[in-house]
Amino acid sequence: MDLYSAMQYLLFVAIITALVKPLGGYMARVFSRKRTLLDRLCLPVERLIYRIAAVDPNVEMTGKEYATCFVLFSLAGTLLLYAVLRMQQFLPWFFPPYHTTPLSPDLALNTAISFSTTTTWQAYAGENTMSYFSQMVGLCAQNFLAGAAGLAVGVAFIRGLARQLSDTLGNFWVDLTRSLLWILLPGALLGAVLLVWQGVPMNFHLYAVARTVEGAQQVIPQGPVAALEIIKNLGTNGGGFFNANGAHPYENPTPLTNFIEMLAIMLLPAALTNTFGRMVGQPRQGWLFYWVMVLLFGCGLVFVHNFEQRAPHLGDEGFGNSSVPSGGNMEGKEVRFGTSGSALTAVVTSNTATGSYNSMHDSYTSLGGMVLLVNMLLGELIFGGLGTGLYSMVMAAAIAVFLAGLMVGRTPEYLGKKIGPAENKMIMLYALAAPLVILPLTALALSTRIGLSGLTTNSGPHGFTEILFAYASCFANNGQTFAGLSANSPFYNLTTTLAMMMGRFGLAIPALAFAGLFGRQRSTPPSSGTLPTHSFSFGVLLTTCLITMVALSYLPALALGPLLERLLFGR
Repeated sequence: MDLYSAMQYLLFVAIITALVKPLGGYMARVFSRKRTLLDRLCLPVERLIYRIAAVDPNVEMTGKEYATCFVLFSLAGTLLLYAVLRMQQFLPWFFPPYHTTPLSPDLALNTAISFSTTTTWQAYAGENTMSYFSQMVGLCAQNFLAGAAGLAVGVAFIRGLARQLSDTLGNFWVDLTRSLLWILLPGALLGAVLLVWQGVPMNFHLYAVARTVEGAQQVIPQGPVAALEIIKNLGTNGGGFFNANGAHPYENPTPLTNFIEMLAIMLLPAALTNTFGRMVGQPRQGWLFYWVMVLLFGCGLVFVHNFEQRAPHLGDEGFGNSSVPSGGNMEGKEVRFGTSGSALTAVVTSNTATGSYNSMHDSYTSLGGMVLLVNMLLGELIFGGLGTGLYSMVMAAAIAVFLAGLMVGRTPEYLGKKIGPAENKMIMLYALAAPLVILPLTALALSTRIGLSGLTTNSGPHGFTEILFAYASCFANNGQTFAGLSANSPFYNLTTTLAMMMGRFGLAIPALAFAGLFGRQRSTPPSSGTLPTHSFSFGVLLTTCLITMVALSYLPALALGPLLERLLFGR
């Protein structure tokens, strides 16, 4: 690894680490309703929202009520966005000469559910499909609302683990409002200003038509790009205003914007580990999770960089088998970002729920692409999305505690509370949801003509990987794709929709139920027989459990896809 790449990676991790504690403490104060610097601006708006919505902020909800509000809020957002998309040709800022992709009912439904679940899976070209009104009132608004809803669920989950002898997890509408007013809106405003400063457009101009040197006509889209760009990253949503996504010079014009956008993706999920430690009264628990995430993140980053930089056997049409270009495998990558900037973005976005990549992952080496796939198959727990990354890591820790308890013949405990039969049922539902959705849907696509028809450019093991990657991405509410799969068909629009909903609600509901069960218990003081869950040895156990679970669930599928491609073609 060259010095520039190493410095870029180390600087990125150092900035994240330095901001974890202050930002985590700020979020803990926000959701504990303690005084913050933004109270003077936000409290009057908060009270007005409660008055209009007839919400009593002092009334708390049980886990079941909280989950019901979460699902109904997401459903309302989906229906509203679906209506906007279906009627966009009658709404402002729709340009018929340029918005040429028809929004069929199945594509509109897929897009609506995609944005309301923070997946932002895009089976269309943004600039040729969505009007400014759809982008701002529909997609951008859902980026805020869905991101805030996910953060609210994560905070409610933490409360359940922290409380004792309590049936409630907080108030969903209060957590949602505070997520928006105190966290997402200020962060998006600051980030949008930085992006506009770097050249990202923010306007409602008509599309510009230019004449190229060769005499051809080129349409240059305009639009409110900066507003959508920052919240798609800060809210761990993904997607993009343009079809080229995070590589488009209007969305990501400079290496500095690339660095800022990656920080925006990682900051809140990383800081939530500190928020968790503060709210449960054991800061070392939060730091353990953070360093396990950093370890897995760093390993993935080193592997992807190494595979893409060395790029052996690029093929007869490439550079031959004996020499590699100095820049490594640059196929599908922007020269502006190079291997290091592309690898950083790929690992950040595949670890979180933000599919806003700046290079074509379909062009990565087989093992480089496999690392990105494994990041999503791990279950969105290496930082992950807003809220989801934290409760995914806690559920994985509960599995590690359970296995450790079996080894020594003791009832497993976590945070001084027992993990009994009811808690174990929620843990198993959570752990089995991903393989029970991703693998059958992949098998269905591979065994039917309508599923295989989406493979328009590749077949064999690479085509298999494209399909597996698509369903893993949708279940992880990530949204990125290998790009070699033509997914805008009724079959893929409907099956990926199923994966998105299961990845959003099939994980959040068991997590809230688990938190509710924990909240009813009384915490017992640690004894000599208590497993310390903040120690180095537990971190090793947790990391080993994570890798083992992925291997047991997906190793046969990985062997048929990227591993077989590597053995057959050597790239």
